[in-house]
Amino acid sequence: MLKQSLNQKLLQKLSPQQIQFIKLLELNTLNFEERVEEELLENPALENGKDDDDTRSSDDEDYNYDNDSETDSDYNDKDDSPEYESEIDVSDYLGDDEGGIQLNEHFNRDEEKETIPINSTISFRENLKDQLASSLTSAEEEVIADQIIGTLDDDGYLRRPLRSMVNDLLFTINIRTTEEELEKVLKKIQNLDPPGVGARDLQECLLLQIRRKAKLKNTPITKLAEIIIEKYMEDFSKKHYERLLKKLDINEQYLKEAITFISRLNPKPAGSAADSVKMDYIIPDFVVKEVYGELEVSLNNRNTPELKVSPSYRETLKGYEQAKKPEKSMKDAVQFIKQKLDSAKWFVESVKQRQNTLLLTMNAIVEFQKAYFLTGDETHLRPMILKDIADRIHMDVSTISRVASSKYVETDFGIFSLKHFFSEGIVTESGEEVSNKEVKKILSEAIDSENKQKPLTDGKLMEILKSKGYNIARRTVAKYREQMQIPVARLRKELK
Repeated sequence: MLKQSLNQKLLQKLSPQQIQFIKLLELNTLNFEERVEEELLENPALENGKDDDDTRSSDDEDYNYDNDSETDSDYNDKDDSPEYESEIDVSDYLGDDEGGIQLNEHFNRDEEKETIPINSTISFRENLKDQLASSLTSAEEEVIADQIIGTLDDDGYLRRPLRSMVNDLLFTINIRTTEEELEKVLKKIQNLDPPGVGARDLQECLLLQIRRKAKLKNTPITKLAEIIIEKYMEDFSKKHYERLLKKLDINEQYLKEAITFISRLNPKPAGSAADSVKMDYIIPDFVVKEVYGELEVSLNNRNTPELKVSPSYRETLKGYEQAKKPEKSMKDAVQFIKQKLDSAKWFVESVKQRQNTLLLTMNAIVEFQKAYFLTGDETHLRPMILKDIADRIHMDVSTISRVASSKYVETDFGIFSLKHFFSEGIVTESGEEVSNKEVKKILSEAIDSENKQKPLTDGKLMEILKSKGYNIARRTVAKYREQMQIPVARLRKELK
């Protein structure tokens, strides 16, 4: 027997508008501009252009209707018709005056909008195909070459096994081949520029470059370098120089010259010629400037179009409202207009909310780190976590995290990631709380000035910090060193 019961549940759900705002908040300036352009293309109710106050006021006079002026017979006609019980109410839309939003209001309107320069270059894969064209002897070799070149990673390495590529050719384009045939074509690719392309690991990559140089100028140093990489790669990579000196029976100066030669080789032969042009440009999302001792914060929206809800829908809504018995086609058109209009309004509101949240958060960060933004001295950075800013502006930590994600700020001292200003706090022996960035700066200076023949261990670095009043454990020193991408002492060792 079924038992029925009633339960009450309290659930928290995000509305479509909230989801849209969250997604916009995570975007940096460049991606946000692309998202706005995409919305302008998809939604005809959203327009790009400056507002004209005169035009807007005349539109209001023409299209703003007062329902009280309608006659009693008009209401009676509508009430008598059963169709009007489910009609679409458009009065709210006819009275709207959406002035829209100007996204570049923080900059001079007369300024020219900046565009991002785009490099026109040939990809390294196309370059390889052009070089290889004259050395291929059959159509099958051409297909194999295309397969190998297409499988190369962006750094120029071939990390997919040849056996797997044999299966790829068989199942995708029905070509039977062997690993030997693939190896033959691969050798031709490895003879192309840039040197080292087509290597299957670092050892092969370095050997290809050494042998290419040896063909041009064969010296005792190139021979020694080839022996070191071919036979003693593990000792070389771990900087076990004493073992190399003993195994090769050579003096230290000779080994140093070989190591210097190897260090000048390129471990990523195609790293600078990847398929997609890797932009080194950073588009700042915020601009912080000092003006007469005060800090001014603004959003960088100079390339983003101005948004407003299109007034052109009013004509159709006007005709619909005047029609006593509108046709089905008109109803469908009005329904479509309402849908697009709502979407446009939600988008504009989300953009406004995004702007307000970004500015509110950035102003709080600038106020918290005011000493740094005025001087540019990293030692003035205060320990700051996401919760500190969230508490100041009464927002959730997740919102602050989304703002800080992939955003940059332009200051008088350079362009920095927003995450640069967030750091943990460390208490010194005197009881003062300082940012861990100050500790990292001390570590970096100590490592830069160390004796490279006897680099400082983590234990020694810990002692240096303790002498400066920072009581930090060795494992914490190791953590900070790894965060700064500095290798352990053994790997920093150099020969005299």
